[in-house]
Amino acid sequence: MSAQDVAQAFVQHYYTTRDSNPAALASLYQPGSNLTFEGNMVTGGDAIAAKFQQIGQVKHNMKGMDVQPGQSNNCLIIFVTGSVQIGGDNPLHFCHFFQLVSTGPGAYYVHNEIFRLNYGL
Repeated sequence: MSAQDVAQAFVQHYYTTRDSNPAALASLYQPGSNLTFEGNMVTGGDAIAAKFQQIGQVKHNMKGMDVQPGQSNNCLIIFVTGSVQIGGDNPLHFCHFFQLVSTGPGAYYVHNEIFRLNYGL
């Protein structure tokens, strides 16, 4: 499976799960995983999933994705752009960065993640 295929499968799974059952995202992280969401850092899968649950119902619409190999052969860097609707509000543009680390053939976890909304600034 190519890096592009892995990234596409991950992103599809991530946003489908994020939009429908954010608590289930905890399994994608390790205790040392970090999320920076709008400038606030959270560490660990349970804390990250709890952060997403605080935000409430969202709907992501991915527009673009770029993928690069990481520093080592077991890492992937993924950058996603798109729009997100939070509750009933109008959609906002977002940028989302992931660093996936392989734990074995076909198995990855999110080591680093950064999410930012674009308010049109």
